[in-house]
Amino acid sequence: MGAHWDGKGINFAVFSVHALAMVLCVFDETGTVETARHALPAHTCDVWHGYLPDAQPGLIYGLRAHGPWQPDRGHRFNAAKLLLDPYAREVIGAFEWRDEHFGGDRKLPLHRDHQDNAAFALKARVVSEAADDPFDWEGDRPPRISLASTVLYEVHVNGFSQRNANIPQDLRGTYAGLAHEASIAHMKQLGITSVSLLPVHFAVNEERLVKLGLSNYWGYNTLGFFCADPRLASQASGITPRDEFRAMVKALHRAGIEVLLDVVFNHTAESDEAGPTLSFRGLDNASYYRLPPDSRSHYENHSGCGNTLDIRQPRVLQLVMDSLRYWASRMHVDGFRFDLAPVLGRGDQGFNRDGAFFTAVAQDPVLSRVKMIAEPWDIGPGGYQVGGFPRGWLEWNDQFRDAVRSFWVHAGSPINTRGDFALRLCGSSDLYQPRQRAPGESVNYVVSHDGFTLRDLVSYNQRHNKANGEDNRDGHGHNLSFNCGVEGPTDDEEINRLRGRLQRALLATTLLAQGTPMLCAGDELGHSQNGNNNPYCQDNDTTWIDWAAADQDLVAFTSRVLSLRQQTLPFGNHWYTGLTDPSDPSGLHDLAWLQADGSPLQGDAWRDPASHVMGCLIGKPGSDKAPLLLLINPEHADTHFMLPAGVWQALLHTDHPRGVARWHGQGEVPYTVRAHSLVLLAAAGVVIKGV
Repeated sequence: MGAHWDGKGINFAVFSVHALAMVLCVFDETGTVETARHALPAHTCDVWHGYLPDAQPGLIYGLRAHGPWQPDRGHRFNAAKLLLDPYAREVIGAFEWRDEHFGGDRKLPLHRDHQDNAAFALKARVVSEAADDPFDWEGDRPPRISLASTVLYEVHVNGFSQRNANIPQDLRGTYAGLAHEASIAHMKQLGITSVSLLPVHFAVNEERLVKLGLSNYWGYNTLGFFCADPRLASQASGITPRDEFRAMVKALHRAGIEVLLDVVFNHTAESDEAGPTLSFRGLDNASYYRLPPDSRSHYENHSGCGNTLDIRQPRVLQLVMDSLRYWASRMHVDGFRFDLAPVLGRGDQGFNRDGAFFTAVAQDPVLSRVKMIAEPWDIGPGGYQVGGFPRGWLEWNDQFRDAVRSFWVHAGSPINTRGDFALRLCGSSDLYQPRQRAPGESVNYVVSHDGFTLRDLVSYNQRHNKANGEDNRDGHGHNLSFNCGVEGPTDDEEINRLRGRLQRALLATTLLAQGTPMLCAGDELGHSQNGNNNPYCQDNDTTWIDWAAADQDLVAFTSRVLSLRQQTLPFGNHWYTGLTDPSDPSGLHDLAWLQADGSPLQGDAWRDPASHVMGCLIGKPGSDKAPLLLLINPEHADTHFMLPAGVWQALLHTDHPRGVARWHGQGEVPYTVRAHSLVLLAAAGVVIKGV
């Protein structure tokens, strides 16, 4: 599919069931002057195709689809509109909103608009591929980080390096900036293993945002599923965005860091029935999109963005699979995070984890080997599917997020009990174990790109989103996770001390818990968005990480926790039984829960709203080293824990700005855990390096 050069010419192949003719329009090297038109002569199995002899890579082209204009039947063909090839590897032009891009008249949208948009339309450029590709991977190989060792780091390519003075100005905010030695040094210092990039596919800014002087900064409005967005490229020395992206992957791999992409296959940038005709809608609207059976001039909107791609259609499924395989094989990425992933499993009767897409991935020799992560909800019927994806898939676990936030900041109230917290700390067995899924398939996080930053989570009671142009109605209205009685930053020493403790406790819980941890880039630096909890349209200092203001103590703390995680693996990637191993002379349970006085935590005590302090004795850590002990005190006063018998050493205390803990001593004595703090101890004999 798409355009492919074979050394002698270019073959073009375009899917459309309902088109009556498909025309290839060739443009000059500037992309502004049309030089030739060629009707694709063959139509085989719903694919229009033809061969252009002597054509070379670099050729710029667009498509025109002839067919019926019958919106009431789902058909929106308009040959006056030049369309972007869905398989374009490189997109030419800067999109601007104009009436010419709309297939229907803007005042009478059910009537066809006859204005030609070719002068302003986005076009595709043919690139060299496979054996003809000049890019030198220099023997690049995927790091293949095991699930047990994986630590995800959610990153926006632009915002990460845009304000980093250690990176040359012309590389900041780009693929090259993320690949710069200063960026990689920070990631290595932290101990993350896998960057999860916010969307890098070619995207279009919504018209509403452009009119407000804003942009879709996050990039969740895809138009080109095979194209690295040129807005994230420096294009220094004439390097193409595609090659700059690949150079970034190569540099990160050299450092042992995986690259995962956030991909948006639930909808496209063409929006609802009032949206523009840019590609899919004009090629075959009734095939690419889910249309209501009783109102085919409209769109099913399970994405909340106006339309929903119809993965039930074999050629649409092929588009998704081809895109994923392209990024994994040709661009060397190591996995994907799927935005609103239930859309991919929606058949005629709703979500089906045994559906065609999941089956296709499971049998694919390339995609079955890479990491697959679901955002396991959409806004359609039955759209909340946490725990419902196939075995081997990872899922963002919002129940971990909500329980851990609530536990640490609402101690003393019945909002979240010790039982709720323990369930999330230990892999969310209620969600994953019944379906024979591994604990590592739970992606544990308390903060993502979508919401308050960690610093703002413990600093603001209300959202501050007026800059988004929606009268502060967008995003979550209240910060349900924190209420310190103050609004915004303060110089009050006690409040700041509390905020610091809570940040560290939330980070430590996330990074030490059973499952796969995810850190949102900037949270380890104390990054603030000034209370904006939905900055999807803020491409400015609101979202760009301020490296000059970085909290170096918090950076050191995060690095310490991740080092401890990698060396001790507090929890293995298997389910704990709470039983003893008859062959183990220590007689320890593989996992045991304790109250502050050292007695077992059991029965009604799990739901006691008056007490939240607890201990977790891990007799069988994932590292197979000596036992570990987590002491947890989310309450407002210090607590004295009676330690189990034996000799113990403290490895981490979140009360300290850098997590330093130096205590070493005999058990069966009280150990003080400060308010709003967590402590990690190890039995004698555990050797820890570098902390």
